[in-house]
Formats: sequence, C-alpha cells, structure tokens
Amino acid sequence: MKHLYTTFILIILTLLCVPYLGYAQQGNDAEIRDRIRAAEIAYLSQKLDLTPDEAQKFWPLYNQYTREVETLIAERRNRLGGNKPEANVTDNNELKYDQRMLDIKTHYNKEFQKVLPTNKAGSVFRSEREFRNQLIRTYKERQIRNVGGPGARRFRQ
Repeated sequence: MKHLYTTFILIILTLLCVPYLGYAQQGNDAEIRDRIRAAEIAYLSQKLDLTPDEAQKFWPLYNQYTREVETLIAERRNRLGGNKPEANVTDNNELKYDQRMLDIKTHYNKEFQKVLPTNKAGSVFRSEREFRNQLIRTYKERQIRNVGGPGARRFRQ
C-alpha cells in the first residue's frame, strides 16, 4: 500500500511539472526547471528506495554528476548553435561528445557504487532515463490534447 501511495504522489508531482513545459519560452525557465528537478528527485528517491544514510551520501554526488552533464550539454548546444561545420568535423565532435558523456557516467557509476549497494547503484542511470521518458511521454500527450499543440492536427484529421 505504501508503494502505491508513493507512486501516486510521484505521478501527481510529475503531472504538476508538465503543464509548465509548454510555457518554457514564455514563462520563468528557472521555476520550470525547479519543478522538474523536484519531480525527478521524488522519482529517483522512490525508485532507489534510499535509506537516510544513503540519501545523505548519494544526493551531493548526484548533484555533482548532474552539473557535469548539464555543462557538457550546454557546451554542445553552444557549439551547434553556430555555423554548421563540414560533416566530418561534426561527426568527430559528436563522437567526442559521446565519449565525454560516457566518461562522466563511468566515473559516477564507480562513485555511486562507493555510497550505495550494488543493486541501487546499478539502477541510478536506468531510473533517470525512465523519468525522462515518462516526462517526455506526458508532455507529448498534453501537446496532442492541446488544440494548438504540435501533432494535434495529425490526430484531428
């Protein structure tokens, strides 16, 4: 019953965050990111079932991991925002990006294993991916239901 209640709360938190995604360009980006981050924390906490001691060690490490990933993504976004280079240079940059992302995840996987039991450490990246997929799925469903949302015309025909 506790698991059902926790899942219900998690779904509610996620649904509260999603309406704001559509207004990201117009609204307060920081507030939207904070809401999504809170839902992600709730989701990961529930999925990983962290003890208080594990949580105390895990969250600072996870926050550090998140900052490194966000920095890498921002660098990539800035690089792609400029003029498009030749295809082979772009492919090379993408490979470098993928390798750097893999290096970050490999490093933090080892760090997570130092502070969490093996089964929980092995679930961090999978749970993170599940959260993102759930968030994207919910966002797309809301876009389709929204009369002006992308993809809505395709389903109204």
